[in-house]
Amino acid sequence: MQKFQKWSDTYKRLSKANKDLALAPEELETYALSAYLTGHDAESFQLFEQAHQVYLDQKKTEKAIRCAFWLGLILINKGNKARGSGWLARAERLLSDQQLSCAEEGLLLIPAALGAFSAGESDKALNLFSQAFSIGQDFDDNDLIILGQLGSGQALVQQGNVAKGIKLLDELMITLETEDAFPVLNGIVYCAVIETCRKVWDLGRAHEWTLALTRWCEEQPDIVPFRGQGLVRRAEIARFRGAWLQALEETNGACELLTRPPGESAAGEAYYLKAELFRLGGKFKQAEENYHEAAKWGRPSQPGLALLRLAQGMHEAAEISIRNTLKENNDLKRRAELLPHVVQIMLAVKQTEVARKATEELFDIANKFDAPYLYAIVGHSRGCVYLNEGKLQLALEQLQKALDIWKHLDTPYESALTQEQIGLVYQKMNDIDNSTVELSTAQWIFEQLNAIPDLVRINKTLSKNSLNKTHGLSLRELQVLRLVAAGKANKSVADTLFISERTVDRHVSNIFKKLNVSSRVEATTFAIKHQLTDNLS
Repeated sequence: MQKFQKWSDTYKRLSKANKDLALAPEELETYALSAYLTGHDAESFQLFEQAHQVYLDQKKTEKAIRCAFWLGLILINKGNKARGSGWLARAERLLSDQQLSCAEEGLLLIPAALGAFSAGESDKALNLFSQAFSIGQDFDDNDLIILGQLGSGQALVQQGNVAKGIKLLDELMITLETEDAFPVLNGIVYCAVIETCRKVWDLGRAHEWTLALTRWCEEQPDIVPFRGQGLVRRAEIARFRGAWLQALEETNGACELLTRPPGESAAGEAYYLKAELFRLGGKFKQAEENYHEAAKWGRPSQPGLALLRLAQGMHEAAEISIRNTLKENNDLKRRAELLPHVVQIMLAVKQTEVARKATEELFDIANKFDAPYLYAIVGHSRGCVYLNEGKLQLALEQLQKALDIWKHLDTPYESALTQEQIGLVYQKMNDIDNSTVELSTAQWIFEQLNAIPDLVRINKTLSKNSLNKTHGLSLRELQVLRLVAAGKANKSVADTLFISERTVDRHVSNIFKKLNVSSRVEATTFAIKHQLTDNLS
């Protein structure tokens, strides 16, 4: 079987041939595969069943078992669990009845291994996947070797042995590029490894595997399965890289593909990501519609919906939603997704202690996974909490650490959010120059991304900085201060500015109040230190 081909041509050719004469079981299986890969699912399942029966009729039991295995696995992946499990059970019965020693014996360990993996029984799953891998090596069966290695890598990651598990998965990329495998298996591996990388927040690897999946799909331009999932992952990467328009285009394509009857659960991820892009762009109505659509497809609408409520000024609703969602989730990965937003929302509603505890839990999770992305989130979250507690130096140290990681990961939006917080720290330190530099950089990034809510917020902060440069003094008060600092008496100031001495007295009183000083000497010292006289036009 060719590794890459135009499957629609194969489907048309075998469809025509099947009308003229009875196809061999191998041809029927290729026909079934081409039907599946071009989106003719119902026809594909019937053809796999026919191929299985012809194999049995011809006493090719091992091939009949393998055909039943792939049919069962494909059905389960499409959501037809009962029917898929039935075909796997049939394959197991045939193997038992014939008492065969063959590669198919290893294939039929895979469903049990997947069940153990889904139940969180990683030790049991690893043992079964390892057995399957060994049988694959004994019979030189690429499909079984790949499935065993994929499952072993995932089980190791589930155990917490991330480095060893990822190493096994990395090797699979070379295997897929150099060895022939059942075509559906390629798509299964790409999607599974991407999902595993996402679970441990390894954005770099997720990007590499997404590119590999994209290339595989492009080499088979008429393939239907996996294309939608590929678009979702590409959109995710584009979102992180700051290409938000591209990400929105990818999600639109993914939603269209993944909702074609009977639909795929991955549509939920597509709609959720689409909602996030709308929220970040300030299109709140569209965001809410897509969060609800994501929920219909099985993807929880939190934390996005809580963040939407926060952006809409509905702080109480945001707080209730995020608290309840956190209580309902004990999975470490899910909590790590929620906790940064718990911090954000709790700080917004003045629940600093709750935010601090969320940051501590997030730190513990980050240490378990040892992922740069999580360390950056921890640094940002800690910095925000320290800023709210008035611990400015600690806040600055944590935020700078986070910013270094964000820049290394090439995530502009997260970098801008952190730089905004750094700007706020400098503002609290009365370091207006450094504050303005950081805030202006963040402002420019928000403008490039068209992150409207963030842009509105930071523009207000920068306006406040402009006021802070004069420490609240009006132009006339600055003129009075300059003359006072030059040693002029109130009468001389009045004559110079062509105003009454009484007006000068009032201006001097206001200056003392705004600068929190009590004498002309203190006012002069303050003006020199903060270069206030340089602000005159």
